[in-house]
Amino acid sequence: MESIQCWAVSRYADVDYVIRHPQIFSSTGLMNGFLGDLNPVPEVPWMIDLDPPDHTKLRKLVNKAFTPRLIMALEARIREICNQILSDLRGRVEFDLVRDFSMPLPVIVISELLGVDPEYRADFKRWSDATIRSSVRPTDEDERHEIRRETRARCAYLEHIIAQRRKEPREDLISRLVQAEEDHQTLSALEVIALTILILIAGNETTTNLLGNTILALLAHPAEFAKVRADRRLVPQLVEEVLRYDSAVQGVFRVAVREIELAGTTIPAGAGVFYLNGSANRDERKYENPDRFDVFRNPPDHLSFGYGIHYCLGAQLARIEAKVALDALLFEQPPFARTTEAMTRGDGLAVRGPKTLPLRFVG
Repeated sequence: MESIQCWAVSRYADVDYVIRHPQIFSSTGLMNGFLGDLNPVPEVPWMIDLDPPDHTKLRKLVNKAFTPRLIMALEARIREICNQILSDLRGRVEFDLVRDFSMPLPVIVISELLGVDPEYRADFKRWSDATIRSSVRPTDEDERHEIRRETRARCAYLEHIIAQRRKEPREDLISRLVQAEEDHQTLSALEVIALTILILIAGNETTTNLLGNTILALLAHPAEFAKVRADRRLVPQLVEEVLRYDSAVQGVFRVAVREIELAGTTIPAGAGVFYLNGSANRDERKYENPDRFDVFRNPPDHLSFGYGIHYCLGAQLARIEAKVALDALLFEQPPFARTTEAMTRGDGLAVRGPKTLPLRFVG
């Protein structure tokens, strides 16, 4: 893994300050900071790489396509997808939460949202994984070659879909992005590709990790698990506590545009800053007993989705998916427990969650 030189910011108040001051801590270079020369679309800046006013213009365009009404309308379909996936587990004694549930669910949801043909869902998951693997800056040439091959295949597919939607728009997000207009400005094909990849990653890997981290936390804290089992109305609070307790995204990169003193330390202009929201969410100065998992805590001010102009575009979708998925998994299926088989974790620099989680039904 190639090293990244930066200052780490870990306390809640300091991370909150970084997030609330984008004029001091720039997003420019965020994706290059993680992906380096494996950036799949180096020709255009990513939305999360931009500062105002460029970010404001692009965000307005995206907001016209990615509306709260569109996301809320997905809830019934998400429930259908959950039930369909879980029905395949009936009659089985053991299953892997990630492989059999938390991975396919967001892949199907985000693919349908974007308008991806069903036969390309597995490809989309593989392409998303390739970008996540890029974030650890691999030095192995065979792995780098494989990532580039997946990147070319993904971009070729998206170019085809974008051209198709320009001619024959559908009721999907790619069509909405293609048609979005603000002050007589539209998105180029490369900008749509970058946004589509960003949405794919944000709507795929993070939701998979959120669900996996939730089940891990519940199984490790049986008393809290029992509280949720006794009252399914706690599921939304459960989601918020897991977002605080074990965030799917643990850190975000920024660049100091000028010299700044933070927590008694002088950060020079141009320095990389890696704010650790996962650490901030466990700061004892902010939360009482922060290392305690408490489903009644319901923290409204955790930093897992960011804040302000860079507030996570998919936060509402992630919450709806997690709520519906956990409701179905915890209350529509028999009880489950860990097997003796070990779980595995990913090695992403900024994302956190299990890659495998073997479980067995006990009911």
